[in-house]
Amino acid sequence: MDINDVRAAYTVIMFVVVIAIYFWAWSKKRKQDFNEAANLPFTEPDKPSSVTRVSDNDNSGEKL
Repeated sequence: MDINDVRAAYTVIMFVVVIAIYFWAWSKKRKQDFNEAANLPFTEPDKPSSVTRVSDNDNSGEKL
């Protein structure tokens, strides 16, 4: 067994891993979880958070 056999085996293993991830991601069991994750940005509250801006001239904060 030389380095080329190791490279070939590694390539085949990585190909199988990519195909497995593809089927896992597109399986019907995962669809609901991915839909919930896709809608997470829309479930945040509408009220903006308070952010403090620091000026270049001084270290006092200014509320936005």
